[in-house]
Amino acid sequence: MVRPRTFDEDAALDAAMHTFWKKGYEATSTQDLCDATGLGRSSIYNTFKSKHDLFERALSRYINAMTTAQLAVLEDTRHSAADRLRTLFAMVVDGETEAERRTGGRGLGCLTVNTTVELAARDPRAADILDRDTQRRLAALRAVLQEGQREGSITSRRDAGALARFVNAAIGGMRVSSQGGADRAALESIAEIVMDALTG
Repeated sequence: MVRPRTFDEDAALDAAMHTFWKKGYEATSTQDLCDATGLGRSSIYNTFKSKHDLFERALSRYINAMTTAQLAVLEDTRHSAADRLRTLFAMVVDGETEAERRTGGRGLGCLTVNTTVELAARDPRAADILDRDTQRRLAALRAVLQEGQREGSITSRRDAGALARFVNAAIGGMRVSSQGGADRAALESIAEIVMDALTG
Protein backbone atom coordinates (compact mmCIF):
# COMPACT_ATOMS: atom_id res chain seq x y z
CA MET A 1 0.00 0.00 0.00
CA VAL A 2 1.30 3.46 -0.98
CA ARG A 3 1.66 5.75 2.00
CA PRO A 4 0.00 9.16 1.52
CA ARG A 5 2.24 12.18 1.32
CA THR A 6 2.27 14.18 4.50
CA PHE A 7 3.73 17.40 3.13
CA ASP A 8 2.62 20.31 0.97
CA GLU A 9 4.13 19.65 -2.46
CA ASP A 10 3.52 23.22 -3.63
CA ALA A 11 5.32 24.61 -0.59
CA ALA A 12 8.22 22.22 -1.21
CA LEU A 13 8.42 23.34 -4.85
CA ASP A 14 8.44 26.99 -3.79
CA ALA A 15 11.23 26.35 -1.31
CA ALA A 16 13.26 24.44 -3.90
CA MET A 17 12.63 27.16 -6.48
CA HIS A 18 14.02 29.86 -4.18
CA THR A 19 17.04 27.72 -3.39
CA PHE A 20 17.86 27.15 -7.06
CA TRP A 21 17.18 30.83 -7.74
CA LYS A 22 19.63 31.93 -5.05
CA LYS A 23 22.40 29.37 -5.60
CA GLY A 24 22.02 28.09 -9.16
CA TYR A 25 21.50 24.50 -10.26
CA GLU A 26 25.01 23.09 -9.93
CA ALA A 27 25.78 24.77 -6.60
CA THR A 28 22.55 23.52 -5.00
CA SER A 29 23.17 20.24 -3.18
CA THR A 30 20.62 17.65 -2.18
CA GLN A 31 21.25 18.68 1.42
CA ASP A 32 20.44 22.29 0.50
CA LEU A 33 17.12 21.09 -0.88
CA CYS A 34 16.44 19.00 2.23
CA ASP A 35 17.17 22.00 4.44
CA ALA A 36 15.00 24.33 2.34
CA THR A 37 12.01 22.02 2.01
CA GLY A 38 12.20 20.29 5.38
CA LEU A 39 12.05 16.95 3.58
CA GLY A 40 14.34 13.97 3.87
CA ARG A 41 16.28 12.68 0.89
CA SER A 42 13.93 9.74 0.42
CA SER A 43 10.87 12.03 0.32
CA ILE A 44 12.54 14.28 -2.25
CA TYR A 45 13.54 11.42 -4.51
CA ASN A 46 10.27 9.51 -4.09
CA THR A 47 8.30 12.62 -5.06
CA PHE A 48 10.54 14.31 -7.60
CA LYS A 49 12.66 11.39 -8.88
CA SER A 50 15.87 13.41 -9.18
CA LYS A 51 17.44 16.78 -8.51
CA HIS A 52 17.02 17.61 -12.19
CA ASP A 53 13.32 16.68 -12.17
CA LEU A 54 12.80 18.89 -9.12
CA PHE A 55 14.69 21.69 -10.84
CA GLU A 56 12.59 21.41 -14.00
CA ARG A 57 9.39 21.57 -11.98
CA ALA A 58 10.69 24.51 -9.92
CA LEU A 59 11.76 26.35 -13.08
CA SER A 60 8.38 25.73 -14.69
CA ARG A 61 6.63 26.98 -11.56
CA TYR A 62 8.72 30.16 -11.61
CA ILE A 63 8.06 30.71 -15.30
CA ASN A 64 4.33 30.18 -14.96
CA ALA A 65 4.10 32.71 -12.12
CA MET A 66 6.36 35.36 -13.65
CA THR A 67 5.19 35.12 -17.24
CA THR A 68 1.52 34.98 -16.28
CA ALA A 69 1.92 38.18 -14.24
CA GLN A 70 3.77 39.92 -17.08
CA LEU A 71 1.25 38.84 -19.70
CA ALA A 72 -1.60 40.12 -17.54
CA VAL A 73 0.01 43.57 -17.69
CA LEU A 74 0.72 43.41 -21.43
CA GLU A 75 -2.80 42.25 -22.27
CA ASP A 76 -4.60 44.89 -20.17
CA THR A 77 -6.27 46.83 -22.97
CA ARG A 78 -7.59 49.49 -20.58
CA HIS A 79 -4.20 51.17 -20.99
CA SER A 80 -2.16 52.26 -23.97
CA ALA A 81 0.58 49.96 -25.18
CA ALA A 82 3.27 52.35 -23.97
CA ASP A 83 1.72 52.53 -20.50
CA ARG A 84 1.57 48.73 -20.33
CA LEU A 85 5.28 48.56 -21.12
CA ARG A 86 6.02 51.21 -18.48
CA THR A 87 4.08 49.11 -15.96
CA LEU A 88 6.05 46.02 -16.98
CA PHE A 89 9.34 47.84 -16.41
CA ALA A 90 8.07 49.11 -13.05
CA MET A 91 7.29 45.52 -12.05
CA VAL A 92 10.85 44.51 -12.87
CA VAL A 93 12.35 47.43 -10.93
CA ASP A 94 10.08 46.81 -7.93
CA GLY A 95 10.86 43.09 -7.93
CA GLU A 96 14.61 43.60 -8.03
CA THR A 97 14.50 46.37 -5.41
CA GLU A 98 12.45 44.17 -3.09
CA ALA A 99 14.90 41.28 -3.55
CA GLU A 100 17.79 43.61 -2.68
CA ARG A 101 15.92 44.75 0.44
CA ARG A 102 15.21 41.18 1.55
CA THR A 103 18.76 39.97 1.06
CA GLY A 104 20.39 43.14 2.33
CA GLY A 105 22.58 43.17 -0.74
CA ARG A 106 22.25 42.37 -4.41
CA GLY A 107 19.14 41.32 -6.30
CA LEU A 108 18.57 37.69 -7.22
CA GLY A 109 18.02 38.51 -10.87
CA CYS A 110 15.74 36.23 -12.87
CA LEU A 111 15.76 32.44 -12.56
CA THR A 112 15.21 32.09 -16.31
CA VAL A 113 18.11 34.43 -17.12
CA ASN A 114 20.32 32.68 -14.56
CA THR A 115 19.41 29.28 -15.99
CA THR A 116 20.02 30.46 -19.56
CA VAL A 117 23.55 31.46 -18.60
CA GLU A 118 24.25 28.35 -16.53
CA LEU A 119 22.52 25.53 -18.39
CA ALA A 120 20.96 26.39 -21.75
CA ALA A 121 24.02 25.50 -23.83
CA ARG A 122 24.39 22.03 -22.31
CA ASP A 123 20.99 20.98 -20.96
CA PRO A 124 18.49 20.37 -23.80
CA ARG A 125 15.53 19.86 -21.46
CA ALA A 126 16.14 23.12 -19.61
CA ALA A 127 16.82 24.87 -22.93
CA ASP A 128 13.45 23.69 -24.27
CA ILE A 129 11.58 25.03 -21.22
CA LEU A 130 13.39 28.36 -21.57
CA ASP A 131 12.81 28.59 -25.32
CA ARG A 132 9.07 27.97 -25.01
CA ASP A 133 8.84 30.69 -22.36
CA THR A 134 10.89 33.13 -24.44
CA GLN A 135 8.69 32.60 -27.48
CA ARG A 136 5.56 33.14 -25.38
CA ARG A 137 6.90 36.43 -23.96
CA LEU A 138 8.20 37.64 -27.32
CA ALA A 139 4.82 37.00 -28.91
CA ALA A 140 3.08 39.06 -26.21
CA LEU A 141 5.61 41.88 -26.50
CA ARG A 142 5.37 41.89 -30.29
CA ALA A 143 1.56 42.09 -30.10
CA VAL A 144 1.56 45.03 -27.70
CA LEU A 145 4.23 46.86 -29.69
CA GLN A 146 2.25 46.39 -32.91
CA GLU A 147 -0.81 47.71 -31.13
CA GLY A 148 1.16 50.69 -29.90
CA GLN A 149 2.43 51.45 -33.39
CA ARG A 150 -1.15 51.38 -34.69
CA GLU A 151 -2.51 53.61 -31.92
CA GLY A 152 0.50 55.95 -31.90
CA SER A 153 1.77 55.43 -28.33
CA ILE A 154 4.81 53.59 -29.75
CA THR A 155 6.47 55.88 -32.29
CA SER A 156 9.42 53.70 -33.32
CA ARG A 157 8.82 52.38 -36.84
CA ARG A 158 11.22 49.48 -36.43
CA ASP A 159 9.87 45.97 -36.87
CA ALA A 160 7.76 44.99 -33.85
CA GLY A 161 9.47 41.61 -33.61
CA ALA A 162 12.89 43.28 -33.41
CA LEU A 163 11.57 45.73 -30.82
CA ALA A 164 10.17 42.82 -28.79
CA ARG A 165 13.62 41.20 -28.70
CA PHE A 166 15.11 44.56 -27.67
CA VAL A 167 12.66 44.98 -24.78
CA ASN A 168 13.15 41.37 -23.69
CA ALA A 169 16.94 41.79 -23.75
CA ALA A 170 16.68 45.05 -21.80
CA ILE A 171 14.64 43.36 -19.06
CA GLY A 172 17.15 40.52 -18.86
CA GLY A 173 19.96 43.06 -18.69
CA MET A 174 18.23 44.93 -15.88
CA ARG A 175 18.00 41.74 -13.86
CA VAL A 176 21.67 40.94 -14.41
CA SER A 177 22.57 44.54 -13.52
CA SER A 178 20.66 44.16 -10.27
CA GLN A 179 22.68 41.04 -9.44
CA GLY A 180 25.78 43.12 -10.11
CA GLY A 181 24.70 45.72 -7.57
CA ALA A 182 22.75 48.27 -9.64
CA ASP A 183 20.36 50.22 -7.44
CA ARG A 184 16.80 51.32 -8.11
CA ALA A 185 17.83 54.59 -9.74
CA ALA A 186 20.11 52.77 -12.18
CA LEU A 187 17.38 50.28 -13.12
CA GLU A 188 14.83 53.06 -13.57
CA SER A 189 17.27 54.89 -15.83
CA ILE A 190 17.62 51.83 -18.08
CA ALA A 191 13.84 51.52 -18.29
CA GLU A 192 13.47 55.22 -19.14
CA ILE A 193 16.01 54.97 -21.95
CA VAL A 194 14.23 51.95 -23.43
CA MET A 195 10.93 53.81 -23.33
CA ASP A 196 12.58 56.84 -24.93
CA ALA A 197 13.74 54.59 -27.77
CA LEU A 198 10.19 53.29 -28.22
CA THR A 199 8.27 56.53 -27.83
CA GLY A 200 10.71 59.39 -28.43
